[in-house]
Amino acid sequence: MNRSDGKSKFFFSIKWQYTLIFAGLMAGVIGIAILLSSLFLPKYYEYTRTESIRKVYDELLDASESEAFNDEPGTINRLDDLSMRNNLSIVILDDDSDIVYASKNGERDIDMVLVGYIIGLTREPVSISVIEKTDLYEIRKTAANNNEFLEMYGKLENGYSFLVRSPLESIAESAAYANRFFLFVGLCGILAGAVIVFLVSMRVSRPILKLSDISAKMVDLDFDARYKGHEKNEIGLLGKNINAMSESLEKAVSELKTANNELKRDIEKKEKAAEEHREFISNVSHELKTPLALIQGYAEGLKEGVSDDQESRDYYLDVILDETSKMNRMVKQLLSLDQLENGEDVIDLERFDISEVIANYLQSASKLALDEGAEVVFDEKPGNYVWADPFRAETVFANFFSNAVHYCKETDGHKFIRIYYEKRDKILRICVYNTGDKVPEESLDRLWDKFYKVDKARTREYGGSGVGLSIVKAIQTSIGMGYGVENRDGGVVFWFELESK
Repeated sequence: MNRSDGKSKFFFSIKWQYTLIFAGLMAGVIGIAILLSSLFLPKYYEYTRTESIRKVYDELLDASESEAFNDEPGTINRLDDLSMRNNLSIVILDDDSDIVYASKNGERDIDMVLVGYIIGLTREPVSISVIEKTDLYEIRKTAANNNEFLEMYGKLENGYSFLVRSPLESIAESAAYANRFFLFVGLCGILAGAVIVFLVSMRVSRPILKLSDISAKMVDLDFDARYKGHEKNEIGLLGKNINAMSESLEKAVSELKTANNELKRDIEKKEKAAEEHREFISNVSHELKTPLALIQGYAEGLKEGVSDDQESRDYYLDVILDETSKMNRMVKQLLSLDQLENGEDVIDLERFDISEVIANYLQSASKLALDEGAEVVFDEKPGNYVWADPFRAETVFANFFSNAVHYCKETDGHKFIRIYYEKRDKILRICVYNTGDKVPEESLDRLWDKFYKVDKARTREYGGSGVGLSIVKAIQTSIGMGYGVENRDGGVVFWFELESK
């Protein structure tokens, strides 16, 4: 094995593909988590701090309406609890700038900051960004001396001034710590997960590699190797199927070798084919001789003006056209028959309902029987699925039906054609029966020969060429299915078989 093959096996190995996919997925998830944390964590933190400040404002409103700052210690305790849990500094001043309430964890001199806001003075340069503003309060973000705060400043309904402040300077540092923690934990997760995925996928790929080795031996026609795993999953099922396929292939190869011994008979078959070809040319010449003679005779009569009236000329032309049509039909049948006998026409087998094919054909062709005064009876049974070429199966049936129409005669007061089925194990036999004369015993086997006609005069009368039943023989032989004809009481039945399993 060269180096390029080794690289190819490495990159296309299931265990390495699963490992790389998992590692890439985990890295993507961690990268997205860090990106989202960097982009949205500060805004989310600011939003949650704003909501905390609003809760404190609601408490301040309740306390100011009932003057609870002095009368109800419970209100003071709730404010202390809110400020401690949310890391808020709260201060409330009355009209005389005296402290009404200051949170226990409040900043030093926060009351002086509020006084500065009231009188419009600050002790240090302050950058203010207003977030929300109403008639009673203003929520804003301030920055002074590299420190950021989220503040709510305003007056209560009783006229007291208040300031609620939350520091923001640690959020950027907290986000950075969180991102580094995510990265560290993620890398550890990727490493541990990749190892686990590698080990699991290696366990999965090991039986697959065994199956691959067995299939490689099968390519070299070595069918002794068998898969011996006992997995109860899809791989175990695949192993059983490969073992079964190996046995089937071994049997098929044995049958092929047996068939090769029979190829020695090809010389005899070729000689027979050459003889049939010579006979075929002779028969075609004989069949074409009569219509050509008629066409020539009537054409010469027209040229020499044998008949002067238009009706006679039309009759001559109709004879010429009729004989031309018969020759054209016969040539097409001969070409189709030649393709079938030489194996040039590929027959695609598919599963279909033969009853639908017969019913569709009878819908358009039963008028031929009615014109002959024959009744058509179809013992239709839907759901008779067979394996065949639908077009070729219809061709076989059409030949039998056409033959039945043209040879149907009244017997015992009845003149009808009956189509029915006979189920034989996994074979469905389609039968076409017509009342009329029986086929002579000496002609039963010869009916399938090209150009053979029991009643040449009647065949000539309806335009038959003696090729239809030969086409039936070629089609049925090409798919290895049976066909035949039998004399019955009061008539004749033609049948053909199709696989129905």
